[in-house]
Amino acid sequence: MERHRPRIVDLMIVLAVLLVGLMEIWVPFASRAGGGNLWLSSAQVLIVAAAMVVRRTRPLIAAGVTFVLFSGLHIAEMTFLLFYGQFVPMVLTTFAVARHGKYREPYIGAALIIGTMLLGDLLVPELQDPDEIVFHWSALFGAYALGTWQRVMANQAAQARQRAIDAEVEAAARATTAILEERTRMARELHDVVAHAMSVIVVQAGAAQLVTDDEDDVRRSLETIRSTGANALAEMRRFVTMLRDQDETALRVPQPGLSAVEQLVHDARANGLPVTFEVRGTPRDLPAGIDLAAYRIVQEALTNARQHASGVSSIEVIVDYAGGALHLGVHDDGMAVAQTSGKGHGLIGMRERVQLYGGSLRAGPSDTRGFLVDAVLPLGPQ
Repeated sequence: MERHRPRIVDLMIVLAVLLVGLMEIWVPFASRAGGGNLWLSSAQVLIVAAAMVVRRTRPLIAAGVTFVLFSGLHIAEMTFLLFYGQFVPMVLTTFAVARHGKYREPYIGAALIIGTMLLGDLLVPELQDPDEIVFHWSALFGAYALGTWQRVMANQAAQARQRAIDAEVEAAARATTAILEERTRMARELHDVVAHAMSVIVVQAGAAQLVTDDEDDVRRSLETIRSTGANALAEMRRFVTMLRDQDETALRVPQPGLSAVEQLVHDARANGLPVTFEVRGTPRDLPAGIDLAAYRIVQEALTNARQHASGVSSIEVIVDYAGGALHLGVHDDGMAVAQTSGKGHGLIGMRERVQLYGGSLRAGPSDTRGFLVDAVLPLGPQ
């Protein structure tokens, strides 16, 4: 309904101009002046009303028809001088050409209007009264000024909308790039995890071949092969849709786990960060992927605290084995020096890792002071 409302309004205006203009000729109204032919005047009103149908889409055509018919017919004394049937359409089309005209149309329309009215003032006696001159020039100038102002405002609003769209698209592109980069890194890490698992399997299989006379050693080797292979396959299922780095010559290094968090804390303290580290619950062996994901989450949280907070007096790092899940908490009490809304690349990486293992993440301002990262990674039964 909103899309059709301007058309309905335009049709109502056209019908009003047509009916009132014809009544002005035939009744006649006191506003009818000069001499002219009734039928030619009626035809002029009809043509002008038809031209006003396109005053939004073809404003220069609508203004041209309205003003040229006025100057051509009335100056030749073939039609009456009409207020409702001529002047009102002239005001409306003046507004339309200023408001809806594109490129040079508003300026061409202004030249047409000024030229026509100057010609009318010189050749039509009814328009030469000083009060009449002030009236029709004021009305036309006001209509043109209002249309120009609305056009400028509409253009500025359109530009603002486009800038907002461009900014949103750019932000989405940056987020997508960050996600792809993080997934590429995670896929590279998967390569190292699985490669290590395959190495263990090969070693254990070779050992089993050498101790075929010792059933207990064979059983232990086969159990190691089974559990290592099962974990590697689980990681492969999680990462199967991840992107891979095409550079197969990239340096592969052993991937860290939670056991390396103490080194992270030590390095942070060496850089001047007041970090405390606490492990709660009973530590347990973790699948390689979760072990690596937990390390990366703590690493990114400490990096975030270092880059985005000032006046830090304490940073707490808590690793909690509780309720069949691994809880990771990093809380600083600093004041943010840059807007941290949970949309940075590091936080995107945390979220990707947590979602991969079906966990949950809260990253944002603390209820009291500072910034809090709280991640939960399900571990399942031990």
